[in-house]
Amino acid sequence: MATMVLDIGGTAIKSGLYENGNLSELRETATEASQGGPHVLARAKQIISGYKNTCSFEKIGISTAGQVDPVKGCIIYANENIPGYTGTMLKEIMEQEFHVPVAVQNDVNAAAIGEAVFGAGKGLKDFVCLTYGTGVGGAMFTGGRLYSGSSFSAGEFGGIVVHPSDRDIQKDMFSGCYERYASTTALVREASRQYPALSNGRMIFEHQQEPKVRQIIDHWIMEIVYGLITIVHMMNPSCAILGGGVMEQPYVLQQIQERLYQNLIPSFRHVEIKKAELGNQAGMLGAAVLDSVSY
Repeated sequence: MATMVLDIGGTAIKSGLYENGNLSELRETATEASQGGPHVLARAKQIISGYKNTCSFEKIGISTAGQVDPVKGCIIYANENIPGYTGTMLKEIMEQEFHVPVAVQNDVNAAAIGEAVFGAGKGLKDFVCLTYGTGVGGAMFTGGRLYSGSSFSAGEFGGIVVHPSDRDIQKDMFSGCYERYASTTALVREASRQYPALSNGRMIFEHQQEPKVRQIIDHWIMEIVYGLITIVHMMNPSCAILGGGVMEQPYVLQQIQERLYQNLIPSFRHVEIKKAELGNQAGMLGAAVLDSVSY
């Protein structure tokens, strides 16, 4: 039984068909998120219609940016990256449009579900999953189940306050928070401030042997560690799965492991630090099996 899967991000909508543990017919379409929620919804409908003309599927699984109520299948909150997306009744709209069951989940939660079923979290009961990119996203599994919190928004690790002296909620609700210092965006911002030519992560790591660039990277790695210290001590997971393109850099993962263990109470040092295994297919694979997850 085939499942149509979508992973709606701020930059691209990844799509494909899932059947018997495999993804096929993979495509990527520009989200054009700045044009707003209704436009993104129209794009998603168009993509699904494109598959329906040539393929058959019995259900739809959607991983999406924003905070999601997976029971109602609606967007609880989305920031300015997709204006007008908050309140979108995604499940209801898609079921009316395509007449098949639809399941919807937040993108980081979907990626964590994907890792739990198919990837680095397979066989683990208690683990946290974090992604480092434009921001910092998080999800957690306890007792083998995704922990959603009282309103389906648990795991907002990017909101941990790590620099209280920088806190100014009138200007930025995330000021002083983990996301502002540990994201890939933060690394690029600092590197390009000092070296304007280093405008993305790939370029930064091409110059990592240069002492001053290495110093920037090392400082950023410690920002990642600061947040993980709190998360590990609070959640006591057996494993922390770290995702995002920047985690493909061996130096980053190695340094996180070494520095984190030095800063943990000895009884917490059993935590394993693992790189996410599913790459940019994690959200789609998680979306494919959402109907097997209880909330």
